[in-house]
Amino acid sequence: MALQPQRKTADTLADVIDKLLDKGLVINADITVSLAGVELLGIKIRAALASLETAARYGLQLPSGTNYETAAWKEAAAGKETCPQCQKRVLADELLNEGCPWCGWVSARALKAARAGEASPVPAR
Repeated sequence: MALQPQRKTADTLADVIDKLLDKGLVINADITVSLAGVELLGIKIRAALASLETAARYGLQLPSGTNYETAAWKEAAAGKETCPQCQKRVLADELLNEGCPWCGWVSARALKAARAGEASPVPAR
């Protein structure tokens, strides 16, 4: 019996772009044009495609004049984790203490805190 390739899910273009920006893509190319052993032209290409979050995580050098005080950069630098259910990136603190806002997944820590809150009623004022 021959094995057939199978696809887990049907990825859309948005899913592919999301994965690409999450992981990042770096292209390094050195092109040399030589004639009779003499180098006539040399081109070095360095290109990176990544989200701000990925750039911050891997320490990619951004162009001079980049304003690191913007809200977008601060959000990108914040620690995020991947939801085990829907695979979306969520702030680590929110994911562990409350749950995933995208799919409703709740962590064991959040469940334990909810049970502890139910077990000890809040005193009336």
